[in-house]
Amino acid sequence: MIRAAAGSLLSGRRWTSLRLRLLLVFALVALTAAVSASGIAYWLNREAVLTRTQDAALGDFRQEMQNRAAALPADPSQEELQRTAELMAGSSPGYSVLLVRDGKDGRRIFGAAGPDSFGLDDVPKSLQQAVNDRQKTTSANSAEFHMYWQRTKPGGNPYLVGGTRIVGGGPTGYMYKSLAQERDDLNALAWSLCIATGLALLGSALLAQAAARTVLKPVQRLGDAARKLGEGHLDTRLDVSGTDELADLSHTFNMTAEALEKKVADMSAREESSRRFVADMSHELRTPLTALTAVAEVLEEEADTFDPMIAPAVGLVVSETRRLNELVENLMEVTRFDAGTARLVLDDVDVADQVTACIDARAWLDAVELEAERGIVVRLDPRRLDVILANLIGNALKHGGSPVRVSVRVSDPAEDPDRGHSWLVIEVKDNGPGIPEEVLPHVFDRFYKASASRPRSDGSGLGLSIAVENAHIQGGDITAANGGGGGAVFTLRLPVDLEEVLAGEADA
Repeated sequence: MIRAAAGSLLSGRRWTSLRLRLLLVFALVALTAAVSASGIAYWLNREAVLTRTQDAALGDFRQEMQNRAAALPADPSQEELQRTAELMAGSSPGYSVLLVRDGKDGRRIFGAAGPDSFGLDDVPKSLQQAVNDRQKTTSANSAEFHMYWQRTKPGGNPYLVGGTRIVGGGPTGYMYKSLAQERDDLNALAWSLCIATGLALLGSALLAQAAARTVLKPVQRLGDAARKLGEGHLDTRLDVSGTDELADLSHTFNMTAEALEKKVADMSAREESSRRFVADMSHELRTPLTALTAVAEVLEEEADTFDPMIAPAVGLVVSETRRLNELVENLMEVTRFDAGTARLVLDDVDVADQVTACIDARAWLDAVELEAERGIVVRLDPRRLDVILANLIGNALKHGGSPVRVSVRVSDPAEDPDRGHSWLVIEVKDNGPGIPEEVLPHVFDRFYKASASRPRSDGSGLGLSIAVENAHIQGGDITAANGGGGGAVFTLRLPVDLEEVLAGEADA
């Protein structure tokens, strides 16, 4: 269940990371390209349509002004202006015409015709000023008056307004053309370009999906294979097809996996051979050690009868035989842990009685102070708890000095909210100088010696390592630190109900 959930989570992460980024990149590139192309196309078409329309209207209006308005008498009547405006508007339908003339009596007369109601108020003031502005004639400018035009939007409707004046005191003419048709055509073009942009965006999404499927599928297979390799399936290989970079990557992965499998197999074989050698050696040593131990005990009993020159040698033989016997036993225990053959024998144990029995069996009562409440019953392996306590207390007495304080308590489940279990906590504190900071990370290493100048020790160098292994097999741990007031503190934490913890881990 957990593995399936993890796979789903990883799949979700893939979707929200590389695949989504690829889709977004394709979409942004397509959107940018489509919007740019559409914008440029719209702008070019808009300028072309408007320029063509206004050039045709203004050119026709200029021609009509030259042909008809210029032919009016010097002081035309209102009827003549009106008839001329109607002729100009009728000759080229599509725009309105307004002719303006100042009469001799100071009154302004108008002539207007065309499809739109058009008056002088509809002409922007700036355009009127530009049209009536007399220019100086030069070699580069032969006309006193020029034609000007402007786009306006009265009432929200687009119009083209143009105007010019006849040289020599003739009338001023204005044209007024609606650009509604051009606006509708450009709006239709804009909608078409928007639809084309949407289709391009959709096409880019489909293309990105196809590209993501093509590119990410091998990456996903590579990720799955790497995950299996990390889980210990060293025979995992990828099918290599093609000659691209992904194929080279798959080939490299297969070569790496093959080399790793071979290296792990060689290391496992050497480790198994070493473990078997240690186990066989320890087993073979037990028989002669049994005989040596028996002889050493006899020699120890008869030590008083030996010559004073021989007695120290006999004592050395006895102590070294016991040390060698302890080393062999510890090696066999370590071999069982490494081989995974160590087994638990659980029982309900009164912790205070167990600690007292451990101290009493080794004659440490005078050197150990015990702080433990009666009635703390924990389900664990009593033999392994005894091994842990013997190693921790013995190490404290040997390297730290007495008195050694041993305290026992049961922690509140709130102290461990992640797991929600109660823990048996046993602290062993000595009265020595403490552990050097550089030694702390290595106190549980096998055969570790804090000082190279003291290669020989009374112990086997495996006691703390065996203690922590016995804690691990019971679901607990041991930590080492220095106390605030001096001395080293070793803290053992074991679950109060080991069977419940093991059942929970099995369910997980």
